[in-house]
Amino acid sequence: MIAIVHPTKIEGIILANASKSCMQRACAAALLHHGTTHIVNPGNSFDDLAAIEMIQKLGATIINHSEESLTIQSTGVAPISQQLNCGESGLGIRMFTPIAALSKSSLTINGSGSLLKRPMHFFDEVLPQLKVHISSAEGFLPITIQGPLTPTNITIDGSLSSQFLTGLLMAFGAAEADGVTITVNDLKSRPYIDLTLQVMEAFGTTIQNNNYESFSFVKTNKKGKKTNIQYQVEGDWSGAAFLLVAGAVAGNITVKGLNVFSTQADKAILQALSDAGAGLSVQEHQIEVRSLPLKAFHFDATDCPDLFPPLVALAAFCDGTTVIEGVHRLAHKESNRGITLQEEFAKLGVEIKLQDNLMLVVGLRNGLQVAPINSAKVSSHHDHRIAMATAIAALNAGAPVTIQDAEAINKSYPAFYSHLQQLGVGVITEI
Repeated sequence: MIAIVHPTKIEGIILANASKSCMQRACAAALLHHGTTHIVNPGNSFDDLAAIEMIQKLGATIINHSEESLTIQSTGVAPISQQLNCGESGLGIRMFTPIAALSKSSLTINGSGSLLKRPMHFFDEVLPQLKVHISSAEGFLPITIQGPLTPTNITIDGSLSSQFLTGLLMAFGAAEADGVTITVNDLKSRPYIDLTLQVMEAFGTTIQNNNYESFSFVKTNKKGKKTNIQYQVEGDWSGAAFLLVAGAVAGNITVKGLNVFSTQADKAILQALSDAGAGLSVQEHQIEVRSLPLKAFHFDATDCPDLFPPLVALAAFCDGTTVIEGVHRLAHKESNRGITLQEEFAKLGVEIKLQDNLMLVVGLRNGLQVAPINSAKVSSHHDHRIAMATAIAALNAGAPVTIQDAEAINKSYPAFYSHLQQLGVGVITEI
């Protein structure tokens, strides 16, 4: 599919889509919960749907599913299929593999698209320490596991992704780990671990966080746990970051449905917008943002690497050269995002330099004047965040921009183009 985005000034009010980070964790917690879970505001992205399919194959039953709510009944991990598939979800494969290993059944876990190229050596190294038999395609999918996973004191590397730790935390909690500790070296993306711990606590499992260097478990008293849980999925800061940047570079908009006290890592977009000089009003239930002359900024995205694409779209219209730290976190995303951003924004006339762990974006603004980006044909590289970043940049183009493989947005934000249309953007999609 292609999407043709026409340059325009935007205006309006939009409701943020559901957070897939919250939704997928809630699905995993509902599977592990012995009882009934009511998820309010469930997401409908491809990653969310993959999580729902995963928990069903691992033994959960879907009682009701609508746009407003999802009701799940479970007695814990009890696989009904030996073949599991996480789609293209990086969180899905990293979180559900340790959870699936709670079963004594032999299970094969696979994925699709870019997930097949993302390294899973972590499991080859760690799961055998937990008495789980594992075989992989030399550190890549598919992997076959056979448990049951047995919690014990272990030390893991947290530098590649915090998502591996999320899976272990949930699995250890479900296995009623008692008196054991997971020690973590060089943990990245700490806010995502805060989110994991928050979801687990909502479902009755509390873990002691020792300054992100280790996590200690004490057996939870089952008698104190509720059998009926209601969990509301927050609005998605990751997707909303693109809308907020759109307001900063091309209009005046209000985004509702975001929790300003959220532990989601990508809430940090507010700091970047403030540093760039955007017109910003942060209220408890809505964020208002309007375009003003923007200046270059310095931002460390090590703990929120998914912000790189919207940050580049923001930096493109700043006065001066913006510096973004954390490029090393981009190699194993849906694409190699550092290279992909450099290539695709070059087509739009924006120069991006990569220097070791730094990305330098040369802005097109000079004082009060901003040069329009090129009208060009760009590719998402099947990466949802690249598709969205180039669409936002297109708002300040000299003529329409065409995005190839534009359907990549379905992975996290299926309503993205329709939300742009609600804000007054001319978006034409063609198959």
